[in-house]
Amino acid sequence: MTENETRVLIVEDEPTIARAVADRLAAEGFAVEVAADGPAAVERARAYEPHIVVLDVMLPGFDGLEVCRRVQAERPVPVLMLTARDDETDLLVGLGVGADDYVTKPFSMRELVARLRAVLRRVERPAMDGGDGPVRVGDLEVDQRARRVRRDGREVHLTPTEFDLLACLLRNRGAVLTRAVLLEQVWDWADASGTRVVDSHVKALRRKLGQELIRTVHGVGYSLEAAP
Repeated sequence: MTENETRVLIVEDEPTIARAVADRLAAEGFAVEVAADGPAAVERARAYEPHIVVLDVMLPGFDGLEVCRRVQAERPVPVLMLTARDDETDLLVGLGVGADDYVTKPFSMRELVARLRAVLRRVERPAMDGGDGPVRVGDLEVDQRARRVRRDGREVHLTPTEFDLLACLLRNRGAVLTRAVLLEQVWDWADASGTRVVDSHVKALRRKLGQELIRTVHGVGYSLEAAP
């Protein structure tokens, strides 16, 4: 899929920001539509069927978290959230309802475009490292070809980013991976400027899969515990 075939829905109630983002993404070759409130966003997502949604948290009608819930309930779609509130709880809630990544305002257009493309790459990444079948670590079962996860026999919904983070830890289980390594391997970032992104996604994974699965090595990084 080429970028001019990639449909982006921008949900932003500030006209200046919405226009700036739309103009930049259009200049980058994306097809763009804009919605300015929660109800309009859900309606446009249904009709337009975007490949990715750039979604502000603070919206009239109902907020971006509710938009994310409703859109994801109808059709899985990657979501890049925009938030003016640099609060860990808000970010975790956003990740918990299905957002794949977030950018905190104020942001540069270059960063936004880079993060959007990174999310799209993860979604379009072909199945790989599937081996001969699902991999089990204790009561965790990960099918990398089907990109499905079960814990204690119960299927767990993960966003594309959460799955790739889990798969990266799984491939290196027992080893401690630094945040910089995780950013490079999962997010395709060449620098270590997004350590909170890693921390927030790890917390979201723990909420879905249990606190004990991923071990924090303070001052170093994270490790997926080997099966007992």
